[in-house]
Amino acid sequence: MTSGEVGPRREPSVLPVLPVLRVCFVCTGNICRSPMAEVVLRQLAAAAVLDDGTRLGDHLAVESAGTGNWHAGEPMDPRATDVLAAAGYADPGHRARAFEAAWLDRTDLVVSMARSHHQTLSGLARQRSGGDEAGLGERLVLLRSYDRRAGASVDVPDPYYGDRSDFEACLEMIEAACAGLVTSLAARVSVRRAAQSPGAPKRTSESSS
Repeated sequence: MTSGEVGPRREPSVLPVLPVLRVCFVCTGNICRSPMAEVVLRQLAAAAVLDDGTRLGDHLAVESAGTGNWHAGEPMDPRATDVLAAAGYADPGHRARAFEAAWLDRTDLVVSMARSHHQTLSGLARQRSGGDEAGLGERLVLLRSYDRRAGASVDVPDPYYGDRSDFEACLEMIEAACAGLVTSLAARVSVRRAAQSPGAPKRTSESSS
């Protein structure tokens, strides 16, 4: 190469685009606990920066549902939206819906708010798989299992029949558990991206010249 000539351009290495991880929170009617958790996780994930500079929220699809259709089509309970707003969270226009068994095939993590929901979903999963429970423990989880301080208190109590203080306590539990869930999901996404990488970039005398 003579003086003044420009060598071949080196394009920066780009990781392949991976499918997002789908997370679905599940409670009873999908108007209190699960949509609150959906809103909290979305905001925390949007703020979480991964090692490669991307944000966790870019790699997630977060949703919620109920084990029944009692409130299908209804907005979030106004007490839930009020408590979320007071803490700096915005309701994206939630509408309640019931969890469908077919979603188990496309959801990476189904997060139950209480043991009763977990039991219902486990039953759906066993029916759909013909009794095969392989991998269920990894995909069907309890939200408070991500909060080390929860101890034996694995349920997020239903605030529906309570007052504002019950919704505030509910949000505190959700925030604490979602913080741990963010850490877990960030590690999971990083492992997936590393596995798909053609090779970690190496700094050599050649590449730096």
